[in-house]
Amino acid sequence: MLTYNVRGENIEVTEAIRNYVEKRINKLNKYFNEGAQAIAHVNLKVYSNKQAKVEVTIPMPYLTLRAEETNPDLYASIDLVTDKLERQIRKFKTKINRKSREKGFADLVETPEEPDLEEADDDSTDAADLNVVRTKRVALKPMDSQEAILQMDMLGHNFFIFEDAETNGTSIVYKRRDGRYGLIETDE
Repeated sequence: MLTYNVRGENIEVTEAIRNYVEKRINKLNKYFNEGAQAIAHVNLKVYSNKQAKVEVTIPMPYLTLRAEETNPDLYASIDLVTDKLERQIRKFKTKINRKSREKGFADLVETPEEPDLEEADDDSTDAADLNVVRTKRVALKPMDSQEAILQMDMLGHNFFIFEDAETNGTSIVYKRRDGRYGLIETDE
């Protein structure tokens, strides 16, 4: 069952907006097991150019769903984000079902929750830019590189840190400029 945390920036979250968000995102409940609890963090932003941005993050123990959309129409943005989240869930479930057929259900490993990593917008290297402004701790859980790429893509990040299920070492997958993927393995 999803619960909601709806916030607005430069917009008042009216009862009508809140009800529409909950109604649309409630469509996702059919994909969750009964009794499953998750909080949908919904951020609504309206910019000075009248563009409305909707960001939804649903952290769960085995997966973090995240999507964002910008559109002149707030309600259209909500619809587009919901559709994007639904595609992510279907893709993840297909991947899990395929893995269970290949390896057997007992060999499946829980997928980790991925933190929201921030990226720097510029490449300047002033002394002030070298200060750490945010620290996050990450619990690495075993998976293969394909599963890590799927997680990275679903989160919209450029890299993903994970524990390699075969070697038990820490690895990083990243998206290359040419659109393909790279893998960094550590020596331990």
